[in-house]
Amino acid sequence: MIKLRPSAARGFADHGWLVARHTFSFADYHDPEEIGWGVLRVINEDRIAAGKGFPEHGHRDMEIVTYVIAGELAHRDSLGNGEVIRPGEVQRMSAGTGIRHSEFNPSETETTHLLQIWIEPSEMNLAPSYEQQPLAPGLNAWRLICSPDAAQGSTRIHQQASIHAAHLQAGCGLKYALDPARLAYVHLVRGGLALNGLAMHLGDGAKIAAESELHFQAYEDSEMLLFDLPHSTMYGRP
Repeated sequence: MIKLRPSAARGFADHGWLVARHTFSFADYHDPEEIGWGVLRVINEDRIAAGKGFPEHGHRDMEIVTYVIAGELAHRDSLGNGEVIRPGEVQRMSAGTGIRHSEFNPSETETTHLLQIWIEPSEMNLAPSYEQQPLAPGLNAWRLICSPDAAQGSTRIHQQASIHAAHLQAGCGLKYALDPARLAYVHLVRGGLALNGLAMHLGDGAKIAAESELHFQAYEDSEMLLFDLPHSTMYGRP
């Protein structure tokens, strides 16, 4: 089963300084059919105006992954971390028992474009932690960027889930073998491609279940994220 989630069907919010698209229910956007997919709870595509951002606020019991598409994001948190995240890097913040942080666009002229991803942890009340590192280079191949065991130099997340990134050149294809007992989700960051023959365009997503192999064929230069997910969630959702 592959169910496409068109970009335009996502939740939308325009706060002036922040323009956001919500793949799943978030903040003032609520759709009972779009609460999450397995342990994947949030994919927010945010565009933050120059010099603007989120003031200090708190989280707990969530794995928060930030993937910057364009521009820069300045991060500060209650653990004492102060970093700037750029394209080609991945950041993971485990909120655990509680963490406070702020996120700002440090540029005076450029918009920051990013994805913020929330994944439910495998256990509650973990110690808060932070990790940021460059992504392994790759073209027309999968790059493992997050995993439960930090395999292949990836960033560790506290869940039996993995996130893979790929840049595909126009005309190139890629396969992914999936355990049919698990779920997957694909988010198309840029470009256009076919997933098992189904057309996907910029910003589209795809819920995947009971599939054993995924075939991607790019018809223009494309960038995507693939989430390999367990079925179970702490809230009992599919």
